[in-house]
Amino acid sequence: MLYFGGLFGVVMLCVTVFAVVDVITTDEGSVRNLPKMLWLLLVLLFPLVGSIAWFVAGRPVGTGRARLGAYEREASSFPEYNRPGRFAATNPDDDEEFLRRCRERAEEQRRKGRENQ
Repeated sequence: MLYFGGLFGVVMLCVTVFAVVDVITTDEGSVRNLPKMLWLLLVLLFPLVGSIAWFVAGRPVGTGRARLGAYEREASSFPEYNRPGRFAATNPDDDEEFLRRCRERAEEQRRKGRENQ
């Protein structure tokens, strides 16, 4: 595996090991152009060409992250705002109605709290 010895051989070893680990840990559905097992064989049998081919043509598109599914969303800082089916007011009247119901519910809870004391 150490083709020309020295630094080039160490770099190739590191690139090959990284490519093998990357192929193994990548989700099957995210791999491009060939099945995951074929990519693994390609990288192991032809380390230089296989590793370069994996990084160019097999690795998932993006910044190293797997592509999201049709109904998945990116994780945000506030996951409670990012769930499917969450109501978002489109006009101020709907928002006012929501706030009115919140105030009524709060008053009802205060009344119940005073009764239980």
